Amino acid sequence: MTDRLWAPWRYDYVTSPGSRKKGCVFCGIGESDPSMDRENLVLHRGEHAFVVLNRYPYINGHLMIVPFRHAANISSLSKNERNEMMDLVVNGEEALKKAMNCQGMNGGWNIGSAGGAGIPGHLHLHMLPRWNGDTNFMSTVGAIRVVSQSLEKAYEQLAVYFGGR
Repeated sequence: MTDRLWAPWRYDYVTSPGSRKKGCVFCGIGESDPSMDRENLVLHRGEHAFVVLNRYPYINGHLMIVPFRHAANISSLSKNERNEMMDLVVNGEEALKKAMNCQGMNGGWNIGSAGGAGIPGHLHLHMLPRWNGDTNFMSTVGAIRVVSQSLEKAYEQLAVYFGGR
């Protein structure tokens, strides 16, 4: 017997010519026209950083805070960049609590390939809302994540707390 986990939302990604774009995905999103923010899942644009939903989340509401400037580590950020990113962490915490009624959060940086960064050249901070009982046998036994909400719905819920884009 073959087990299957259906993920039809990935079809467009794996078959589109744009899925293999060259360059940094975060730089591309940061440099994109703000009229594309909903499509790019950008919730907020600041002066030095932006907040975006993770397109391949570990859990619904998975946010990333990303500096506009391509920087590989925290020490290469300016004080203004660091300060704005931490202000966005505070905003993200409040947004996740209010919009998603989460009971806790995980977050952190993945710096460099050895640190688990999927995009090692462009630093970003993850914020993941958590609920009691949000992991189940699928994660524990099958090493499969179950995301219980569409990206579009999460965007709508969170956008209100980031200026209502």
